[in-house]
Formats: sequence, C-alpha cells, structure tokens
Amino acid sequence: MTTESQLTSSADPSSATLDDFHSADPPMIRCLELARVAAQTELPILILGESGAGKTLLARVIHNSSARARSPFIAFNAAALSDTLLDSQLFGHERGAFTGAQKTVKGKFELAHHGTLFIDEIADMSSSAQSKILRAVEYGEFERLGSDSLRKADVRLISATHLPLHQLMGAGRFRKDLFYRISGLTVTIPPLRARPRDLPLLIAAEIAAASRRLEKAMKGLDALATERLISYSWPGNLRELSRVIHTAVALTPTEIIPAEALLLQQSFSVFTVDRDLATSPASFAAATGENQDTLEAVERQHILRILEQVGGNKRKAARILRISRSTLDRKLA
Repeated sequence: MTTESQLTSSADPSSATLDDFHSADPPMIRCLELARVAAQTELPILILGESGAGKTLLARVIHNSSARARSPFIAFNAAALSDTLLDSQLFGHERGAFTGAQKTVKGKFELAHHGTLFIDEIADMSSSAQSKILRAVEYGEFERLGSDSLRKADVRLISATHLPLHQLMGAGRFRKDLFYRISGLTVTIPPLRARPRDLPLLIAAEIAAASRRLEKAMKGLDALATERLISYSWPGNLRELSRVIHTAVALTPTEIIPAEALLLQQSFSVFTVDRDLATSPASFAAATGENQDTLEAVERQHILRILEQVGGNKRKAARILRISRSTLDRKLA
C-alpha cells in the first residue's frame, strides 16, 4: 500500500520530500503545489493550520526538497517559554550568563547555519522576543545571551502557527513588520475534515503503521468503526487520527478493529461530504466490489481514484502511487 502518498504523521520526515506526497482533495492539492513552489525559493515561509494538521512535517519535507536539504533542519517550539529561556534556546548563551549556565551553548540560529530553522507557534512569542527574531531574520545577526558580540548565521526561516495572526496584529499582540518579514510565502494546511478523499487511505496507513509497531496482523475495521471514523470531524487532525488508531490497535485482540475500540471524543460532530467522494462504508463496497472492512478494499479504492484523476493513464498512476507498472496491473487484475 502506498502509505507515503499522503501527508500523514506516519510518514518518515527524515528523508521524505514533496515528491512523496500527493492528495485527491483540492485544498490539499493547492497546499502541496504552493509548498513545491516555496521549496524552490529562499523566501521565508509561513505555515498556517490547525493544531495537529502536520505543520512540522510539511516544514521538514519543504526543507528536504530545497537546495538546503544537505544542511541542518532545526526545529524549535516557541510556546510557553520565558523570554530568558527563549533567548537562550534561539541565540545561545555564554558561560555564566545566568544561574546554572556552566558552559557556552550554541542556539538554534547558530545550529541552523546554511540550513533551515523551523519556529513552531511563533505567535506565542512576547513582543521582546519578536523584535529579536525580526533582527535575526532581517540581517542574519544575533547575540548570545551574556555577550555583546554580534554573530551571523545564514538561515532560511520557516514559521508556523495555529493562531489567527491578522487578529493578533489588529490587537497589537503580533508585530506587523515581523509578519511581513516571515510571510514571503504563506502555505495553509487544510484540516483533516476538509480532506474526505484522503481520509480512507490515511486511516489505512495509520492501521498499517500501528500494526507494525505493535507487531499485530490487523486486517481493518468493522462496518460501524469505519462509519464512525469517516463521519468524525477530527478536531485534533492527523495527531488525533494517529492516537485514535494506535490506541484502537493496541486494544483490539482480533484482526478487525471494532467500534468500541475507537476512543473518540464523546460528543463527536459529523461533517457532510459529497456521496460521490466514496467516503461511506456503503460506497466503499459499491466502488470496489469488495468487503469494505479490509485494508485491501481501501487500497483498491485509492488506486481507482488515482486512475480516474489521470484519465486512465496507468504509467502516470503508477508513478503517483510509487509502484511499478507491472505491480499496478497485478493489483488491478
């Protein structure tokens, strides 16, 4: 199964590039198209999206697809840090700069020299921290905590937040000059509920990943479990999907995951999707002619959908699915 063909937490971010990711949903297709453009530039990138939507993964694969791919990718989460700790983490500190500073330490900017620095939850920074980031991004200059010496680093910045930056700027909580500096290109990741075509394969990929990790031979979901997963609104996005599936696999003693093993939020909301998207258990069966409870049925549905996208061109479909033409023919047979 081509589990690498979706933007999902089960993908290996250390080596994956944007060529490994595809989608059947228009919002995600647009996201990936813009990400590919961004990867070919040196512009700073701002990634927007709900919590758990895959912002860190997208930042990593953009780096892996860029001219800086052989240089470091340094990730940093700015949420809930004091200014002193944030300064130390981002710009480093000299020995004795504060109590407990026993040695000189390089910061994230310095470690990311010639590579990419990813700052997650950048909107959580204080005004003071924002001004220091602005100078570092604008001039490539910074000072270690406890030092007056200017240091330089050649860093490509990717930032991310789940917060509404325009509202924060209007309230004076986020600097407009910093926003314009970090948003050379803005890429928005759609929430999982806006990706109904991708959801079946994402579920199958997570089941496969959890099965490998827990050394279980899971075949899929029962009909009620499938219906609940498809109709659930996924407020926690990919992170929640991964947690729900891995927990369900751990709780299930048989090869088929039952609905009661799905630890979803009690009051889950249902979103409406076009029946033509083949996202209900009944439409899975109708489209594939197979038992909708198996991973094989979901895989076949995905292959047929990709073939439809490329107008029946098997060579293109095989390339998108990252399998050989002969393998595709065998699966179709």
